[in-house]
Amino acid sequence: MEAVIMKFTVVVSLVLSFVSYSAHAETGTATFYTPPYVPSACFGFEEQGTMIAAAGDGIYNNGAACGRMYSVRCTSSTNSVQACTGNSVTVKVVDRCPSPACTSTIDLSQEAFSIIANPDAGRINIEFTQV
Repeated sequence: MEAVIMKFTVVVSLVLSFVSYSAHAETGTATFYTPPYVPSACFGFEEQGTMIAAAGDGIYNNGAACGRMYSVRCTSSTNSVQACTGNSVTVKVVDRCPSPACTSTIDLSQEAFSIIANPDAGRINIEFTQV
């Protein structure tokens, strides 16, 4: 009987974790930018790797987003290109993608974008969550 209760508890915990993630995911769009990735608005000439992003004004919040980590997942293409790979990627906000030049919620590094989508898509619909 204890084993059944333990299995039930584990299953319920997993379901609640998934529901919790889905309930807190925000939606938006992503594009990508190419190297060089420095200087950046958040870290100047300090390299931050390639799993990085520039935040649109809605996320950037006058620099408050600098250093935040986001899990990003492609949900669909915005054009006829088959885009999504089914993967997700975690990126660090290192820069600002200012309006009106920035037409996306988040501008991923080319390397990060390639993990979640075909770069030929150019622009994709996403779900993202701060981690």
